[in-house]
Amino acid sequence: MKIAIRRIGNSKGIIIPTAILNQLGLEHEADLSIKDDSLVIRPPQKEIRAGWSEASKELSVSDDDALVMPEFANAGDAELRW
Repeated sequence: MKIAIRRIGNSKGIIIPTAILNQLGLEHEADLSIKDDSLVIRPPQKEIRAGWSEASKELSVSDDDALVMPEFANAGDAELRW
């Protein structure tokens, strides 16, 4: 599909047909990148650490935040001076 590049103020832009936006699940924003001389438009990636703060608070309140590993993982580490 060929589309025109249009002047938008001091920039240029393209109009993406609604059918393509719907197919990609794009509604309000998108991630834009360049890969191998191609423009890539995809749905925004979810924040990797989204919700971590709330989850850690819940763990703390539930007393389920014990260490998974011992404080000193290797034998002899306790004697090391930092």
